[in-house]
Parts: sequence; structure tokens; C-alpha cells
Amino acid sequence: MSIFGSNDLKGKKIAIVATDGFEQSELEKPKKFLEGEGAETHVISLKSGSIKGWDEKDWGDSVDVDKVIGEVKVADYDALVLPGGQINPDVLRTKPEVVSFIGEFVRSGKPVAAICHGPWTLIEADAVRGKQLTSWPSLKTDVKNAGGHWIDETVVVDGNIITSRNPQDIPNFNEKIKEALVGQK
Repeated sequence: MSIFGSNDLKGKKIAIVATDGFEQSELEKPKKFLEGEGAETHVISLKSGSIKGWDEKDWGDSVDVDKVIGEVKVADYDALVLPGGQINPDVLRTKPEVVSFIGEFVRSGKPVAAICHGPWTLIEADAVRGKQLTSWPSLKTDVKNAGGHWIDETVVVDGNIITSRNPQDIPNFNEKIKEALVGQK
């Protein structure tokens, strides 16, 4: 617990699935927030070692990978966070093991939070049909074509799916993730 956080999420484990090209702030800020609230986070990727972020207009910092996608099970986690950036979700949505993990997570009923371009992976997992969500504006047509209802709001919650638009929305995005986890049985 820090002076800025609480222990409200103590005992919760959060999976953050990302690869090279994730938007720096969309991985780091939710991770820091959730840890500050007492949760344990694991960065899960396609390879061990580290992955490199994208910081607005150029490559950013690297983040250590805790687990490789083939080593994890949905049962081990209480929530899933999907950072955006253009490169990261575009690569992840081409990997069957990632799409399968995300689809299973959505079907589990546990919170799944995607920001910016992150909903591309939800579309690939056929998880947006009949759902209301938001994203980076350029995904609006993709969401509609996948049977979703795109809304231009800071954060949209529909069932266990939490979506947000961009880095400026991260504080509200973080709070909705926390609310979903605190309300979890």
C-alpha cells in the first residue's frame, strides 16, 4: 500500500497482455495504479525477456515480461488489461493463442479492459457482437462491422467488458477496472 493507493485489490491478480509497440502510458499507468491498489500484475507476451513500448511518436521504454502466453491460464487471473498502441494489438490479433486466451477470458465473466486500439483484439475474439464499447476513433467502423455499438465516451462498461478511448482517459479507465474488481465475488 502506498500513500496514493489502498489495499482494495489485495489478493487480485491482473494479466496485462502486450507485445512490442504497446502504447507506453496505456500499459504502465494502469499497471502502476493497480499495483498501488494492492493487486499483483503480470505482463504476458509472446516472448520472454522484455517488450518495447511506443511513446506517442517514437519508441519508448522496455518493460519486463513476467510470463509467456503459453504459460498462463485464465483461471490464474481476476482481470485482463489490453493496452493499445497501433502495433501491439495488430500483432496480437494475428496470434491464435492470444485470441483464444482473450475469448476465454471474456466468456469467464471476469473483467476485460481494453483501451485505444486494444479492442481490435476483442473484435478478433468475437467478443464485441451486441456490446457497447468505445476505442480510438479509427476503430469505430471495425467495431460496427463486428456487430458492436461504438460510443464516443471516456469509458464504456458493458457487462464484463470495459473500454476506453486514449491515454487522456486512463484515470477513468483505471477507476472502472478497480470498481469491477472490488465488486467481484
